[in-house]
Amino acid sequence: MAKPLRIALTKGRLEQQTIALMEKVGLDCQSLREKGRRLILPLPDAGAQVVLAKAADVITYVENGVCDMGIVGKDTILESSSSLYELLDLGFGRCRFALAVKQGVDFFQGYAPKTIATKYPRIARSYFESQSMDVSVVKIEGSVELAPLLGLADGIVDIVETGATLRENGLEVSRWIFDISARLVVNIASLKLRKEEIESLVNRLEQGLGQ
Repeated sequence: MAKPLRIALTKGRLEQQTIALMEKVGLDCQSLREKGRRLILPLPDAGAQVVLAKAADVITYVENGVCDMGIVGKDTILESSSSLYELLDLGFGRCRFALAVKQGVDFFQGYAPKTIATKYPRIARSYFESQSMDVSVVKIEGSVELAPLLGLADGIVDIVETGATLRENGLEVSRWIFDISARLVVNIASLKLRKEEIESLVNRLEQGLGQ
């Protein structure tokens, strides 16, 4: 019996939006709807298994080949240094990376060294290098909005959806950096060894996005 195709899926909002897309193209997602505490679930119509994981772990599982495919936000892909093929922009989970500062502050004024707080140090460094700016980057795990309020940083680089959290904490967007959305990624070896299975599922999902 052939080993099922394994798809690592980011738990939470992307999980629900992916299930909706799969159901739209006729896949039976009952096991995902009634998952309980299980983390590996059958997707019988596709000859596949869905593995529910945190975003960063989706990258790890796919890169190491224990999962053939993964669905994860572009932010997680960019922050990792993984070697994966990105096959499809799923179009949902949309939000934007932004540089935010205290309201009324011009981050780009003056020549004093600047410090940025972020959960995404790789993305932040890459952005400021593209702007030919030398900044110090401090990684924050929790509420990054605190850093400018406490005087730890001059600004933050973070994902912004509505901007409500920024406004409530006296911050505002200084620059929009880029848009992100959910992506379908695949293990490089799997794409060679299981090309037909993967392409069949990708084409099916792609058709659903166009409906």
